[in-house]
Amino acid sequence: MNGNMIKILFWSLLICCFLPVVTAPVALTAGIVFALLMGNPFSGGVSTWSRRLLQLSVVGLGFGMNLPEVLKTGKEAFVYTAVSITFAMAVGLMLGRALRIPQRTSTLISFGSAICGGSAIAAMAPVIKAEPEETGVALATVFTLNSIALIIFPPTGIFLDMTQRQFGLWSALAIHDTSSVVGAAAAYGSVALAVGTTVKLTRALWIMPSAVFAAWISKSEGKAKFPLFILGFLIAAMLKTALPQLETVWHPLNAIAKQSLVVTLFLIGSGLTREVLGKTGIKPMAQGVVLWAVVSAASAFAIMEGLIS
Repeated sequence: MNGNMIKILFWSLLICCFLPVVTAPVALTAGIVFALLMGNPFSGGVSTWSRRLLQLSVVGLGFGMNLPEVLKTGKEAFVYTAVSITFAMAVGLMLGRALRIPQRTSTLISFGSAICGGSAIAAMAPVIKAEPEETGVALATVFTLNSIALIIFPPTGIFLDMTQRQFGLWSALAIHDTSSVVGAAAAYGSVALAVGTTVKLTRALWIMPSAVFAAWISKSEGKAKFPLFILGFLIAAMLKTALPQLETVWHPLNAIAKQSLVVTLFLIGSGLTREVLGKTGIKPMAQGVVLWAVVSAASAFAIMEGLIS
């Protein structure tokens, strides 16, 4: 198939993802299958598109949230997200040393796994002065595991007989990227989506202090940027709560945001090409997989035993 036909097929599938009948798992699967069979004709721009669309979508999700509930959940999540991040970073760095992975690559994988996937890696990379190749390996590792999480987390939650709140907590603590947390939680239910999004954004707030601490330790002059979409999410929730009479406006905006997440997942899946998979390497992938398994099992146990609620 020639390049133009591949591009036409890509755009056709992307447009189909705007239809309400297309769900998050279907969009992700379509993106992955397309990438593995056809490659990605827009590989240079897809990561940028998906990141920006994700941020806009998360802001739009705020129009479906109640601000007091968001703040209550965020306050409750603050302590155990801090514990989870510390635990993940410690285990990740130990694994990196054991596997003899270059320090900066190991740090990026650990940081991305502990906090917020690609966003955290992008924030930390300039702070520790990582090379583009090191950043690329870390992103590819975390990105691959995000895609797998979207597929296996919902059925695992059902198998463990998790409530929607429990699954929302679990996905927010154990899945790396915000997009994958939202996608998995949306597939599980509306309560899981609300809890997962709020807790995940609380977790993402740790990007800045963690990056600043890393800069202080390494005596680096690199700077990390605050994720402004979190502020946008809170403003949207505030408007929805303060002006309930405009529900006819907030509801469509929230519905558009949910469907745009489906589109985002197609874009994410389409980036999982054979080249990306080949780029990760065995040792970095091993570090990512083992760290992910440990964090997932530990957080699931804590939630099911009532240690986190």
